[in-house]
Amino acid sequence: MSFIPGSLHGLRVVDLSRVLGGPYCTQILADHGAEVIKIEPPNGDETRTWGPPFDGDTAAYFQGVNRNKLGAVLDLSQPADRERLLALLDSADVLVENFKIGTLERWGLGYEATLAPRFPRLVHCRISGFGADGPLGALPGYDAAIQALTGLMSVNGETGGAPLRVGVPVVDLVTGLNAALGIMLALRERDTSGRGQFVESTLFDCALSILHPHSTNYFYSGKEPQRSGNAHPNITPYDMFHTGSTDIFLAVGNNAQFATLCRVIAAPELADDARYADNKLRSQHRRELREALEARFAAWDGAQLADTLIRQGVPCAPVLGLGAALAHPHTAHRAMRVEIAAEHNPGRTYSGIASPIKLGRTPATYRSAPPALGEHTAQVFGAAEDPSCSR
Repeated sequence: MSFIPGSLHGLRVVDLSRVLGGPYCTQILADHGAEVIKIEPPNGDETRTWGPPFDGDTAAYFQGVNRNKLGAVLDLSQPADRERLLALLDSADVLVENFKIGTLERWGLGYEATLAPRFPRLVHCRISGFGADGPLGALPGYDAAIQALTGLMSVNGETGGAPLRVGVPVVDLVTGLNAALGIMLALRERDTSGRGQFVESTLFDCALSILHPHSTNYFYSGKEPQRSGNAHPNITPYDMFHTGSTDIFLAVGNNAQFATLCRVIAAPELADDARYADNKLRSQHRRELREALEARFAAWDGAQLADTLIRQGVPCAPVLGLGAALAHPHTAHRAMRVEIAAEHNPGRTYSGIASPIKLGRTPATYRSAPPALGEHTAQVFGAAEDPSCSR
């Protein structure tokens, strides 16, 4: 199969970010053809140590968000390495960083004073906890703390139970997604103006942005949302249910779906019950409806029931573990698993989740495993680079 350049082929991205939001953003760009140069400090991105599990000496956490990148090392506290960075930015389209705010300015690399005048076409994307100013400006932000601060934890958990952190670092991930989107918006505008600009994506803003429907419910009711476990605050039945075997998640969004559900489980009396005539009434009688449904579901195998319902147009799925989800035939059909031979680590194979962004003519490609620390320093800065700066 011949190589198909990605949609971002020819774009050069200098990635100074570490941990999750920034690397997740730049992996999106790299998967779609951008040349991403990941610059790490001499001790490396700290997530290289965030294990177990480890792939050799590198934690799986790092491996998950750093494929398709060239890896180089610079010590930006040193003037000579700051000059090397500036030389690299001469040919770059995008700079992504998540330093503590004020760090680049202290090094003489601030956007307004240095980068924008010297590189007018550069798109500079900064990922931070709270932005540079305001009551929380320049303070450090971490996913779980932002979940707590912005109300995400308050709506997550069992009815009557304590607030819970969402089980994946959703704030970091959505901040990375918004950073990638912001970069593409800025690049699109650059096509017209010829000028780069500053792009900002903060954990705080992004966490607030994903509070739907709780935020809009609050705007229109003035009432604090209550934790409802797996149940939806606005829709019924929309919850996890027990069956004769595997639990299922049922998501009935309209009256037609409810009628189909009742037909499939041979419960016409529920479809005819005035208490369940529409979503508003079903929501008022959640407990009774749940008991009636689970009494019917007890005779069913959960996986069979879920498959029958979804094929009849009722959104439903068995509640699977991660291993089962990754082994699902549709995961394979959608090509959502990636394996790459690790060139720097013979005998080892990189495994990861593929890009969910599917382009018809210029699909994502998976060209290289995550780099070893400083693996491409000489390649990035030239073979004649001072050996003391190559790793």
